[in-house]
Amino acid sequence: MTAPRRRQAGEGGISQYRTKAGEIRYLVKYTATLEDGSKRVVLRRRDNDGQPFLTRKQAADYLGDVNAQIRRGAHVLPSRVTVGQLGRGYLDGLRLAPSSLAGYRRILENHILPKFEHVPLTKLTGTQITAHYRELERSGRRDHAIGGGLSANTVRHVHVFFKAMLTQAVRDGLLVANPADRAKPPAAREAKSPEVHPWAAQQLATFLAWADEHGRPDAVAWRALAFTGMRRGELLALRWRDVDLDAARLSVRRSVGLVHRKGTAAELVEGPTKSGRERVVDVDTRTLDALRRYRVARAGLSLMLARDDAIIFGDLEGQHQHPGRFTRHFSEALARCARDLGDAAPPQIRVHDLRHTHASLMLAAGIPIKVVSERLGHSTVTITMSVYQHVMPGMQAEAAAKFAAIVGGNQ
Repeated sequence: MTAPRRRQAGEGGISQYRTKAGEIRYLVKYTATLEDGSKRVVLRRRDNDGQPFLTRKQAADYLGDVNAQIRRGAHVLPSRVTVGQLGRGYLDGLRLAPSSLAGYRRILENHILPKFEHVPLTKLTGTQITAHYRELERSGRRDHAIGGGLSANTVRHVHVFFKAMLTQAVRDGLLVANPADRAKPPAAREAKSPEVHPWAAQQLATFLAWADEHGRPDAVAWRALAFTGMRRGELLALRWRDVDLDAARLSVRRSVGLVHRKGTAAELVEGPTKSGRERVVDVDTRTLDALRRYRVARAGLSLMLARDDAIIFGDLEGQHQHPGRFTRHFSEALARCARDLGDAAPPQIRVHDLRHTHASLMLAAGIPIKVVSERLGHSTVTITMSVYQHVMPGMQAEAAAKFAAIVGGNQ
């Protein structure tokens, strides 16, 4: 039997001590080399999960791991950076659409910092994070007039952001390991997919025909949303130079959103798309014709509104249209349509459901999900599948029938 290797000089040591309650604990001591070549003695009473060393063996195992990291050049000294300092710096470095950035800022300010703002990164543990998720589910709402807990889906969003933030801390050398990897957010089966309320093809056609007949000023914008699958902010940031009428395609390069900051009034900010990437979307002939006519009409109001750098769906001063006002106009139009058409009117939906309508109708028509995902600007096909799984059962049945027909009598 081989005797365990004795620690060499500089590899540290273990000592025993008693807590105020008289319990025996163990202290790990080792020497680390700083970036400037100088040495620093490090004392640790807890492991990376914040748990005390209850036995000499636990302390020895930890010290062995530390020495192995030092030999590989992978050891990170305990940092005094707090969760709050990391979080705000991490947000400042993200290149996202204003609306997305504002959403992440709300997650940080409302659901992470109230608990962890002053906690050093090295004191953060998976157990603490898991307990916090449970607390968010019980009473995480920041709207005290409503109260109650957050949905499992929202808590999972918190986890995704928190984990990404801490992953950056690992990359920056502030942490050895990501404590969020050890946390347990609500299971995926507990989180409901976002509600999707698409129109059927005939319902969309009915509404667009009504809007054209009644000369609604936003009719072309609504058609563009439904026939390209763009997000509202992407549509409202579109400029004439982004539309290639000859090639029948448009480039989605940016998005505009309302950004709320503490102590200041909300402001409209133009930034990158939600995914941070540009994309090209092919456009059908009728939508292109509608855009051509719309540009002529805008030029009739002012040549400034039809220049290449002009915002297509901006206000009469050439500025971005307010997203809330755009949404309100859509809701008012739906209400008027319902009064005019009665039972023949399409059901009430949100303006974002025009995007859902685009995706749902394309998937139901058998368009490859990869193509649909690219048109929508999703970062992965998995996102498209999770949001539009309501379309999948019919597609599965059709696929099964087609397969049976292919095999036919050869079975």
